[in-house]
Amino acid sequence: SAGGWLARAAMGDGTWDVASSSSSSDDDEEKKARTADRVRCLVTLGAIHRPPADPGKCVTRGALAYTDANYPGAYLAAEGVGYVSVGGNAIVGDDGGDRGSEKTTEADDLYSRRGEGSASRVAFAAYRDVCGVGDVTGDGVVPLEWTQLEGARQLRLDGVLHSINEAGTTIPTDRWYGSEGIIDQWLPAALEEAGVVLEGGAGNAKSEGIGKWTAAAQNLFQF
Repeated sequence: SAGGWLARAAMGDGTWDVASSSSSSDDDEEKKARTADRVRCLVTLGAIHRPPADPGKCVTRGALAYTDANYPGAYLAAEGVGYVSVGGNAIVGDDGGDRGSEKTTEADDLYSRRGEGSASRVAFAAYRDVCGVGDVTGDGVVPLEWTQLEGARQLRLDGVLHSINEAGTTIPTDRWYGSEGIIDQWLPAALEEAGVVLEGGAGNAKSEGIGKWTAAAQNLFQF
């Protein structure tokens, strides 16, 4: 979510400040490295990657616009940093979504009792806050098109929601980005973009389930 564009901001222009245990050196270059030496790949899940047409309505109060203007798209790809942007295609926003003839869910029932209509109506309001338009598709919180970072490997996951709970509720869901059945839809791409080689090949690893993927992901931190 917000961590996606905040990570882009943190990676910045590619200069990485290195903490120094000694202040005796006056050589600033010894205290700096390149982001590409520390980060193999940036993977964003349901992150907002561009501000709305009206910057005055940006939910980040201008921070995202600044990041996007100064470090646009897959800014450090030329230095070898991989980028994967993942977005859910689950709910089309509908301001008139007040429990129509379609099958309703537990979340729809709760939204109705709270006077919020339905999941599609809640999504409409969320999308409008993010991009200025509500009648688009997305993960229930962030519009799909706003999750797709230019220049990144873009993944669109059908039926996948933004959060571990239905938006604005405590109702758990098994179809968010971090669900076991969903991780397999984006983690292989992330490992590939990060240059992580799986033992026995990607096909064999996937067939053995999330445990093998998790072990492989741990290699991301072994430099």
